[in-house]
Amino acid sequence: MGNPLVFFHSRLAITVILFAFALGAWGAVNYLRGQGVGSSYWGALIIGEIVAIVQALVGVILIFTVKVPSDLIHLLYGSLVALAFPGVYIYTHARNGRAEMGIYALVAFFIFGLGLRAMTTGG
Repeated sequence: MGNPLVFFHSRLAITVILFAFALGAWGAVNYLRGQGVGSSYWGALIIGEIVAIVQALVGVILIFTVKVPSDLIHLLYGSLVALAFPGVYIYTHARNGRAEMGIYALVAFFIFGLGLRAMTTGG
């Protein structure tokens, strides 16, 4: 099976990708319904961010204990995944209107794509 930490990192990556897609779909539906960011969505965003941070921390541990990824762009993708939602939160000044819902949905789909791309560069 190989290194269990590498296995955990790859499974967390799948979790981040699927969770981001779900957040994007949920956000898009809310946006189309004219709804803003509600408390349930805020909670899901926080859970998604925690998973992304754990994923990044496991990646950093892997760099120091196993090896550096074969393609260093993997580090950029991973950093962007972990920083995207906090970046939107700062950009929108924590507002929760319909426009912000649309931004969160788009960024969630962006994270979904980044996660897929990061998996191809991790080695």
